[in-house]
Amino acid sequence: MKISKFILIALALCSSAGTKAQTLAEVIATGLENNYNLKIARNEEAISANNATAANAGYLPTVNASAGYSGTVDTGNGGQLGHGLQAGVNAEWTLFDGFKIQATYSKLQELKRQGATRTRLAIEDYVATLTAEYYNLIQQKIRMRNLSNAVKLSKERLRIVLERYSIGSASRLDLQQAQVDFNADSAQSLKQHELMATSRIRLYELMAVKDMQTPLSLQDTIIVVDTALTHDNLLEHTMDLNAELLNRKHDIRLAELDYKATMSRDFPYIKLNAGYNYQHSIGGDGRGGVDFGVKVGYNLFDGKRTTQKRNARLDIENADLARLQLEQSLRADLADLWQAYKNNLRLLSLERENLITAQENHYIAHERYMLGDLSGIEMREAQQSLLDAEERILVAEYNTKLCEISLRQISGEIMRYME
Repeated sequence: MKISKFILIALALCSSAGTKAQTLAEVIATGLENNYNLKIARNEEAISANNATAANAGYLPTVNASAGYSGTVDTGNGGQLGHGLQAGVNAEWTLFDGFKIQATYSKLQELKRQGATRTRLAIEDYVATLTAEYYNLIQQKIRMRNLSNAVKLSKERLRIVLERYSIGSASRLDLQQAQVDFNADSAQSLKQHELMATSRIRLYELMAVKDMQTPLSLQDTIIVVDTALTHDNLLEHTMDLNAELLNRKHDIRLAELDYKATMSRDFPYIKLNAGYNYQHSIGGDGRGGVDFGVKVGYNLFDGKRTTQKRNARLDIENADLARLQLEQSLRADLADLWQAYKNNLRLLSLERENLITAQENHYIAHERYMLGDLSGIEMREAQQSLLDAEERILVAEYNTKLCEISLRQISGEIMRYME
């Protein structure tokens, strides 16, 4: 049995030694590389980039090649069969169409830039979610430590009551109450193991780690809150760097380019065409030739043109209104988050003071209990008061961190967690 225990301990130590503690930046880097939603977003960005070519805009000519065979039966000449082959190459090139080609090319380039912005938006949403879950796991680990300490205290109390009961200085009621409290703390500790596993699995899901049972060791063991954020700096960065706001600006530019494309109908168009066609009759002579020409045209009347212009102008106005609405919404969101952030900081400071008081009360209660000057129920109240104080400060730390993460995201600074 001694050898078996030694082997198990050695294996556990080797396992823990082989597990590298990961920083938040390393967790994010792994997720950015593996997450499937981000891979989809990058592919969609690549599609937008592939479409942004001169050929798609219409700058280049179109060239078509064709070939064919035909046969005829002359019923008036004894059913004689005639054969023919045709082949040709034809090209058409739009030299000018009222700047529509230029507008289309600019639109494709703007869609390319918007694709990059949307990828950035997806990445920032992902980093915010992953960072929140990272600190949630830290929160669950801290809670596990607090509950484990509570179990140790309850176990020690149970041991003391058992000794006192054995010599007749404690009642059976005291013994049963100590046993109930120990069992309750042990049950809560077991439930906390499940919550830790759930958070770890959620983190692995976000990181696209296939083996959910792989041990995960985090370098951070406490939740450190950034208290140096300032409202004016956050507001300035939000108006300049927020990805959603940048996306709205792309929408305005696209609406302006659509209007420019609609205005191109007020100009004439010029097209150049050229081709070579060859015909050959079986049993006869073949002939071929080059043809070319220039086509100039102007759309004299189109009943839909005026309506389309008006709608295009309204699309620009709506895109700008959507931007203004988003700016107002971002200001409101920032104000709400800032208020919650400052309030949580004050609450955190208060709870830290309460924790010191709870620790002192628990120490005094434990000393009095050891001297037999305090009942088991009163000792339990002091222990529960300490556990409640630890829980409140933990919740305050995590809620403050969530506010910090949201403020970083809305101001376009979420990638600082990669530093």
